[in-house]
Amino acid sequence: MQTVFLIHQGDCLYLGVKENQWRLSAEIKQKLKIPVLCPNTSIMRLTFLFASFLFVLTSLSAQTKTFHQFSAKDIDGKEISMDQFKGKKILVVNVASKCGNTPQYEPLEKLYQKYGPDKFVIVGFPANNFRAQEPGTNEEIKEFCSAKYHVTFPMMSKISVKGDDMDPIYKWLTSKSENGVMDAPVTWNFQKFMIDENGKLVGMVAPDVDPDTEKIINWIEQK
Repeated sequence: MQTVFLIHQGDCLYLGVKENQWRLSAEIKQKLKIPVLCPNTSIMRLTFLFASFLFVLTSLSAQTKTFHQFSAKDIDGKEISMDQFKGKKILVVNVASKCGNTPQYEPLEKLYQKYGPDKFVIVGFPANNFRAQEPGTNEEIKEFCSAKYHVTFPMMSKISVKGDDMDPIYKWLTSKSENGVMDAPVTWNFQKFMIDENGKLVGMVAPDVDPDTEKIINWIEQK
């Protein structure tokens, strides 16, 4: 019968089967909550340990991936790394020019003018996923935002925020398996995601709620 063993050395736990060993960090060891030494453990126990190990690894991987690790093209087609926003609170919004929520551009810009850009930034992602309400080119979107709402916060190139062609940033934003926090599929234009200074997702505000809601303002002003 196969046996496994767990050996504690310093801050690490080693899981082994015969000559094979897997090095587990102290953090994983704490989450697994398994004995330090388990000689003559059965294959059933081994299966349980591996399942627990993989679950914790997946969870830790999701929690350690941050918004700052992504990049996107801005409205002019220039590649932008999200790590340039490190140290700032980030409000990510999927925007559209022909939506009932389009007037939210105005309070968004007011928020940016009041709290940005040193400690707070808004990043707009045009998307045409909902009733084709963002049909224009990037150039047309930029002109519309500038002329009608005098938008100065960063605008990215048009992407998809749902479906098979969903942008990787939105896969991370909307899936707990990616962000480690919550499942939050985009339901309409102007859904607002709140990212902290370390690039971690901390909250979401629904599309029909204005950007100057108390939840967002309190979050921005929170030290």
